[in-house]
Amino acid sequence: MDISGHQHGLTTARDAGMVACTSCGLVVLPGVESCPRCYARLQSRDDGSIQRVLAWLVAGLIVYIPANMYPMLRTTQMFKSQDSTIVGGVVDLIHHHAYAIAAIVFVASVVIPVGKFIVIAYLAVLLSRPHNKDPHRLHTLHSAVEFIGRWSMIDVFVVAILVALVQFDVLASIKPGLAAACFALSVVFTMLSAQAFDPRLIWDITDEGTPQ
Repeated sequence: MDISGHQHGLTTARDAGMVACTSCGLVVLPGVESCPRCYARLQSRDDGSIQRVLAWLVAGLIVYIPANMYPMLRTTQMFKSQDSTIVGGVVDLIHHHAYAIAAIVFVASVVIPVGKFIVIAYLAVLLSRPHNKDPHRLHTLHSAVEFIGRWSMIDVFVVAILVALVQFDVLASIKPGLAAACFALSVVFTMLSAQAFDPRLIWDITDEGTPQ
């Protein structure tokens, strides 16, 4: 079934020979380098979008590996130090019957980051070649990744709160480990990867009338 924009009576800026600003939505004639309203750069399609998406994604994946290998927290109590990785911290929380906190940390530190890596890679590879996927579902995936990105720093915030609270205890202290910095970088890189997408690429296949 052809679900092109023309068949449904929809006309895009590209069909009309114009360019839409992705920042403020203003439609202008081609040949203008910047939007006259918000001064953002105007381009019908960002040809380097997929390359930047993959570059940021690989950078995020690289720093996510040490984020799981090195200690997230270093706890000192009664002159004894103990290092905890992300997964090790989840196991410790389970042993202390803090199941709800363990679930939150596991979802925020493992499930969400890994899920973002998979979804972003899937979209990047899919949009780099012809396909017959439903663009509405692809757009939903992209929106979900952008929405989840703002909650990805929960684990880092927990570390910061723990460090601030425990420092008031004379006999105990908690310091962030190398993994905390790596995890924060991974979150930032994946957020940049998701934002590097040109969402108009998702709808091009529909506008061109590709069978679905």
